[in-house]
Amino acid sequence: MVKTPELSAIATTIRQDIIEMLQSAQSGHAAGPLGMADIFATLYFHVLRHRPQQPHWTHRDRVIVSNGHICPVLYASLARSGYFPVEELQTLRQFGSRLQGHPNRLEVPGVENSSGPLGQGYSIAVGTALALQLEGNSAQVYCITSDGEHNEGQTWEAIMSAAKYKLHNLAVIIDRNNIQIDGYTEAIMPLESLRAKYEAFNWHVIEIDGHNFEEIIDACQIAKAIFEKPVAIIAHTIPGKGVDFMEHKPEWHGKAPTSQQAAAALKQLRKKSSND
Repeated sequence: MVKTPELSAIATTIRQDIIEMLQSAQSGHAAGPLGMADIFATLYFHVLRHRPQQPHWTHRDRVIVSNGHICPVLYASLARSGYFPVEELQTLRQFGSRLQGHPNRLEVPGVENSSGPLGQGYSIAVGTALALQLEGNSAQVYCITSDGEHNEGQTWEAIMSAAKYKLHNLAVIIDRNNIQIDGYTEAIMPLESLRAKYEAFNWHVIEIDGHNFEEIIDACQIAKAIFEKPVAIIAHTIPGKGVDFMEHKPEWHGKAPTSQQAAAALKQLRKKSSND
């Protein structure tokens, strides 16, 4: 059983990977991936039923990443859990690399859905969960989605469909970091009360600190215990978590660090790693 300090250390390593990948590529998204590192570390190293050496194992839990632009945290989590060599992370966004700016399920082991247009991954997750139920497969589906992605109408169609079909094997983890590419979510298109909206659509809602490993684990366990409706886990996160000059700043949504910024970020993360 992986303990919280071990998960914290893994998450810090994933954050270092993210900075190194983005600095090498000189493009990509920083804030979202850094903010979701604790959740991805918990999923891939504690929660998921999966086999990295058998990425198409029939009974694996599925992680559908709807907000595909946060793929650096997905790639780092997959590599660190054994799906492909860690060294390959340095090829992010390069010509000929499998690790492009949005994931390709046909190229990267462990990637369940190709993504790019926001909102589509949510619908894929609903279809996947419904198919698994019809097959009698007990695998759980975790859909990762952003708060800004809820500006898409397709997202709400998927939310209605999941409730209609009582997809109890679907847990949606919402990265509630309050930023999107154009600024703060509540200035662009207000979402609150997000919890009330989901409850009005007949979902079971759990709100957590997205950096508290015990709360993440508990929420995933509760999601598996709910049998009459889908579950929305609203995870309050800090965009750019772990790098003080990136935290809470919308401008880091879709920007890579310079060499000097990357060095400063890695210094902070390595200091935390030595203290874990």
